[in-house]
Amino acid sequence: MNIIDVITKKRDGKDLSKADIDFFITAMMNEDITDYHVAALLMACYINGLTDDETFFLTNALLKSGETLKFNDKPYFSRMVDKHSTGGIGDKTTLIVIPMVASLGVKCAKQSGRGLGFTGGTADKLMSIPGFNTNLSSDKFLEAVEKVGAALITQTADISPADKKLYALRDSTATADNTSLIASSIMSKKLASGCNNILLDVKCGSGAFAGEFEDAKKLANLMVKIGGNAGKNMMAMITDMSEPLGDAVGNAIEVIEAYEVLNGKKGRLYDLCVHLAAGMLVLAHIEDDFGRALKIAAKSIDNKEALKKFYEILAFQGVKSPETVISKLGHSKYSLDVTSKKDGYVKSIDARGIGRIACICGAGRIKKDDEIDYGAGIIMHCKVGDYIKKGDKLFTVYFESDKKVTEGDIDDDIIVLGDTLAGGSELIKEIIVC
Repeated sequence: MNIIDVITKKRDGKDLSKADIDFFITAMMNEDITDYHVAALLMACYINGLTDDETFFLTNALLKSGETLKFNDKPYFSRMVDKHSTGGIGDKTTLIVIPMVASLGVKCAKQSGRGLGFTGGTADKLMSIPGFNTNLSSDKFLEAVEKVGAALITQTADISPADKKLYALRDSTATADNTSLIASSIMSKKLASGCNNILLDVKCGSGAFAGEFEDAKKLANLMVKIGGNAGKNMMAMITDMSEPLGDAVGNAIEVIEAYEVLNGKKGRLYDLCVHLAAGMLVLAHIEDDFGRALKIAAKSIDNKEALKKFYEILAFQGVKSPETVISKLGHSKYSLDVTSKKDGYVKSIDARGIGRIACICGAGRIKKDDEIDYGAGIIMHCKVGDYIKKGDKLFTVYFESDKKVTEGDIDDDIIVLGDTLAGGSELIKEIIVC
């Protein structure tokens, strides 16, 4: 077997066998093939698609390229839940949901990635907190889960290393948004996390990789099927990302908003976090009825137990005086107010466009090695359905260098106004369980 035969086979629309895919991943990891071989096969997979079987084979090959965390010998294994979001603009749910469920007795060993492109990374938000250590040793990681109930770290180099290589090339070869490639990438890491219960938050809308509902549903079903075939308990929620989630888009300013939600701030972000936490409680068998799980999840915020757990996580991972540190977080010193040029109701907000501005101002990365300005970002002053008057602020952009962002960087149609009241999109579009 050689790589040209494998590329040719997929180029011609034929199905790859398990042996084909195992050979490909092994050859890539051993550097027996070049990046242009990998790029060619990725494009063939993108154009001709992958069957469910091919996707399963690829997921397992990526999984086997690294280590798998072992928690199955722990007494709390059955009540461990992992969570993954496909990403979006202003998605800071992990910072809120993990403390919520951890305060209710659910163990969470959460590994998060850095942001790339228009979607932010949870790891970057965590690193904006002075003193927070995202690189715990294996022993410290385990200790955090056992003593605090949760740990929030960056993805280790030993988890699905083949996926890291593929991901870098997918991003640079316009093959990142293929459903099968996304599913195998996500699930190889989730299966390696060693957790038996997995919740997936699959975004759809202008600020998501899967823009259309049907695409998001296809991705959700495929990942649930992969997890189910691996013996995992799976739940996927298809959630709305047609406008930024919450008011803040960035890093430190998203941490601030996460704190505000944990302190009782209501809105779509709060509602989504309560639903995600309820799903995790059901998966962990804390509560079998979803309606009652919603009430339990909400109570963890109301009684401040989730906020207390948030501080405990920060303290264990190196933050001295968490309350003081969070209170001192802020935004970059320069700002640009974007105002409305007319009266009207907000019909739509281009979430991806907001994400693009976040990258320009320094809150996100265009390239993997770009430096992050943790204080940069955007504060939204309106939501879909709001009535806006001419001159009202639509959003404010914060950045560190004078004139880094100008009005010329802002598209006129990033926020569209109309004469009639526009309703917002349904927050939770569908729940899929396996």
